[in-house]
Amino acid sequence: MRFSAEQVVKVVHRNLKQLQDKLRLSFRNPELLKQAFTHASYVNEHRMANFKDNERLEFLGDAVLELTVSEYLFDRYPDRSEGELTKLRASIVCEPSLVGFAEELNFGAYVLLGKGEELTGGRTRPALLADVFEAFIGALYLDQGLDTVKQFLNRHMFPNLPDHGRLLTIDYKTQLQEYTQHHNLGAVEYRIVDERGPAHEREFVAEVFLNREQLGQGSGRSKKEAEQHAAAQALKSLQVLRE
Repeated sequence: MRFSAEQVVKVVHRNLKQLQDKLRLSFRNPELLKQAFTHASYVNEHRMANFKDNERLEFLGDAVLELTVSEYLFDRYPDRSEGELTKLRASIVCEPSLVGFAEELNFGAYVLLGKGEELTGGRTRPALLADVFEAFIGALYLDQGLDTVKQFLNRHMFPNLPDHGRLLTIDYKTQLQEYTQHHNLGAVEYRIVDERGPAHEREFVAEVFLNREQLGQGSGRSKKEAEQHAAAQALKSLQVLRE
């Protein structure tokens, strides 16, 4: 059964109204919220429906998250150094962390996807979920400003950070880069060497090289996650990270 553009818009508005009620938010411009949950694959298949994809909002949301998380950490940890705060921020705004927040809020259920992306499991793809979370933050910032973004994060992100029971995701890639630079060991390079499994449960395999010598291998549901695991193995090979 095919739906007209008008019917699709009505369904989208109803679903996003439910999401706003759940989040205790009310967008002044609902079009911004709709854009935040519109994937480029949907726009490509519905060019006559006047939809905009969320990529520009994702770009803005990334910057807003960097700022708000930085301010939170600056106030929360007055005795931490700049380097420690940078690592903490990186662990909060990295893809695996953002995916976790998007999954807790069930953002995947509200995304508008093209048929191909839907059939290949795009609704649960980590990179897509992280992008949607960033796009939502960008939309919320444009619609209601920084204070409302902070209130949202105070309800749905900051309570789940380590002082409240959740461990931060360790940024092994940054650790490896800093270690090799500090000791003048040479250039670090990552390569995706394999992709396996069905499209909706894709697993990537990454290898990390130092001066063209393989130091570690890792796998994950996204390329970034696989590279993180490869970096962890490399740190163990260099005896920087213990089991």
